[in-house]
Amino acid sequence: MQSTTVYKILSPAAWTQARSHGVLALAGVDARDGFVHLSGAAQVAETLALHFTNADELILVAFNATALGPDLRWEASRDGALFPHFHGGLATSFATDAWKILRGPDGVFVLPELAP
Repeated sequence: MQSTTVYKILSPAAWTQARSHGVLALAGVDARDGFVHLSGAAQVAETLALHFTNADELILVAFNATALGPDLRWEASRDGALFPHFHGGLATSFATDAWKILRGPDGVFVLPELAP
C-alpha cells in the first residue's frame, strides 16, 4: 500500500540549508540517482538502520504524498519494494511537519507516531 504521507531523513544542517533556500538540495545518494529518496511510514525505521548508522541526530520531514503531484513516483528499490521518489526540486513549503529524532538508549532512533 502506498502511503499518503512520505518522509525524508536529513541531517540538521541539510534541513537548515533546505529551509533557507526553499528547496531540498540533491546530495549524496539523491545527487547520484537524480531524485529525492523518500520513505513511506513503514519504511522509515529500516531506512534509518541501513543508511544512517553514523548519525546520532537527524531531522525527519513529512510531506503529503498527494500534494507532491506527478513528480512523486513509487518505484522499485530495495528488494523490489516500492519506494517514493521525488523527481524535481522538492520545495520545503510542501513539508507538513518536521521532527528532530535522536537515538534512544538502545541505539535505535526514537520516532514520533507516523501517519501512514
